[in-house]
Amino acid sequence: MNAIVIGIAGGTGSGKSTMIRNISRKFGESIALLSHDFYYKAHDDMPYEERCKLNYDHPDAFDSDMFIEDIKKLRAGEPIFRPVYDFTIHNRVEEVVEVKPAKVLIVEGILIFAEEKMREMFDIKLYIDTDPDVRILRRIMRDVKHRGRSLESVVTQYMTTVKPMHEQFVEPSKKYADIIIPEGGENRVAVEMVNQRIAALLAIR
Repeated sequence: MNAIVIGIAGGTGSGKSTMIRNISRKFGESIALLSHDFYYKAHDDMPYEERCKLNYDHPDAFDSDMFIEDIKKLRAGEPIFRPVYDFTIHNRVEEVVEVKPAKVLIVEGILIFAEEKMREMFDIKLYIDTDPDVRILRRIMRDVKHRGRSLESVVTQYMTTVKPMHEQFVEPSKKYADIIIPEGGENRVAVEMVNQRIAALLAIR
């Protein structure tokens, strides 16, 4: 099996996860999912206070070589055991999760179009383009509710690393997308178009 790989990129809080949830509800186990966020580097030798200060929005924060190798394995029909990252402690845990291959593999992440070696992994590249004010509000809600963060820490991180890295790496990568989708999963017309494309790919493979 040589799977079709669809990349979904966009800034933090742009709506990538919502779009993927909508796709997953329709296709279930007919597709495989993989997030670049799973591949943040481990920092077992670093105390929590120091891990909090790291720049998690720079390409160097990820083990992208492992990420690319796992995409290659899934594309070739091999299962993988991807890492698990705990955002509440800013580190990987010992647990791994099996991802089984499928005819269509959907990969998401803020920086997956920023480097050529990753871009060339994708047969179809979608970029979710959402207003910055909406994105920061979504990030605040997510990090405070689900990642144990304080409002002050989220805002500080956004201003010191998230926003500058978005402007340096994420926004410029938009030019490599095949399709730019405003508002992500909230854009029902776009979601339906993507679902129709995936259904067509599944039917012919």
